[in-house]
Amino acid sequence: MIYLARRNPALAPQAFAQAWREHSALGRACRNVQDRVLAVAQCSRVLDLALPGASADHDGVALLALRDGESARDIWNDSETLAVMRPDEPRVFAGYVRDFALVGRERVLRDGARGGSAVIAFVRRPTALSKAGFDAAWCAGEPEPWLDAPALRHATRVVHNRVEHTPPPGYDFDGIAEWWFDTPAAAVAAFGPGGLQARLPAALAGMCDPARSVFMFTHVTHSRP
Repeated sequence: MIYLARRNPALAPQAFAQAWREHSALGRACRNVQDRVLAVAQCSRVLDLALPGASADHDGVALLALRDGESARDIWNDSETLAVMRPDEPRVFAGYVRDFALVGRERVLRDGARGGSAVIAFVRRPTALSKAGFDAAWCAGEPEPWLDAPALRHATRVVHNRVEHTPPPGYDFDGIAEWWFDTPAAAVAAFGPGGLQARLPAALAGMCDPARSVFMFTHVTHSRP
């Protein structure tokens, strides 16, 4: 499960990561959360370093590894989660998590370690490209055109996620890419002074409508295990 979050506007951007960590800590009181969510990475937007082309309209991305496919549905109806975590969500976020969460099936193109920073691309395909055509290239195409892209040659890990199930309104993305780097500075260096738009992988051309896609420049502010 992946969610693309906006903070509660009452929170300063600098306060969001701590509030998010506090929210995550509530999950320790929920047995089913501990059982169903095997790993978590909370990636907050980098505030002290610029990557031209990255979105400032959202504040963070959560990457949750779930035990199985059923957990992606069942976790929303868990009584402990509804009683403990859901009431806290408006304190931290601009809405309820279910309204900006997506379910993805990952395809690992480079199986390295997650670094301390990730550029995460929420991709919408051009209207002229069918969903089937997008999925064929995104999920089954050769990995080399992605891994050989200049911006990704030094990425520690590269993952494509295919969006499954029906996404929430306004979050109708077709694919989500994770491009991991050791540090935020390494990510900026990889994309160069021209920024994201100038250094997107050539393989993405024709598959992505940049104006309708969201590119997040993040660093890890909480993870487990």
